[in-house]
Amino acid sequence: MKPSLIGIAALLLCGAAAAQTSPDLQARAWAASCAACHGTDGRSRSAIPAIAGQDKAVLLQKLLAYKQGTLPATVMHQHAKGYTDAELERLAAHFSRQAQ
Repeated sequence: MKPSLIGIAALLLCGAAAAQTSPDLQARAWAASCAACHGTDGRSRSAIPAIAGQDKAVLLQKLLAYKQGTLPATVMHQHAKGYTDAELERLAAHFSRQAQ
């Protein structure tokens, strides 16, 4: 029996929805290196700013400014230079989704 077009469309839609809601495991792996300073999932308990739950656009703007050297930092400019702009966007999205 041949699959119906409705069945195929339903499978494609389910797959697209799952892809949009699944966690970005690569961004989560990158974010693990941020925990040393910013705390687990960005929830700092020290003088280092917490980044969990912050606005994605604000986080991305800061990360890009660190990368470009226009925002002064002690080490963040070095970390940010190791990522592409798209990777920084994924990191910002990851931290924006974390509970404060």
